[in-house]
Amino acid sequence: MTADGLEAECDLEFFTAGGPGGQHRNKTASAVRIKHRPSGIVVVASERRSQHQNRAEAFDRLRAKLAARAHRQKPRTKTKPTRASKTRRIEAKKHRGATKAGRRGGGDD
Repeated sequence: MTADGLEAECDLEFFTAGGPGGQHRNKTASAVRIKHRPSGIVVVASERRSQHQNRAEAFDRLRAKLAARAHRQKPRTKTKPTRASKTRRIEAKKHRGATKAGRRGGGDD
């Protein structure tokens, strides 16, 4: 989706961000909040002192969230163990049990 197409679907809001950055950040509306109207996703960027950098960062975050939302998990294909693998597993269990049984010992009282 192009930047203009994405921007047309969004509401942009600029506000004052607090925190470190001094007067430039605390007195100017450099923080950006973007709401994507069709999906309702809201992203905020206020790390930079520049409104343009925050706006670019917010659009990057919005694109990432939309891509994650659009991603569909590939359905799992059910598999069945072969008869030979079942037999090997059972034989291994029997062998392990026999080994443990040999360790128990009768105990001479």
